[in-house]
Amino acid sequence: MMVEIAWPRFQPNSALIQWYQRRFAGGGLRMRRIGIVALARRLLIALWRYLAEGVIPEGARLIASEI
Repeated sequence: MMVEIAWPRFQPNSALIQWYQRRFAGGGLRMRRIGIVALARRLLIALWRYLAEGVIPEGARLIASEI
């Protein structure tokens, strides 16, 4: 599930996506697959920090919810 959430289309201006593009975008299919798993792991850590400490990931946008 984290790999699905990590695809770059959701937050294209975040620091995590920019890291992924610098590191893996120029590589082949195998490197991009490895990169998306690495990105998913970093995203999981960033989400954990957000929940535990309230630290918003750099470059991420929060969307107001109607809940």
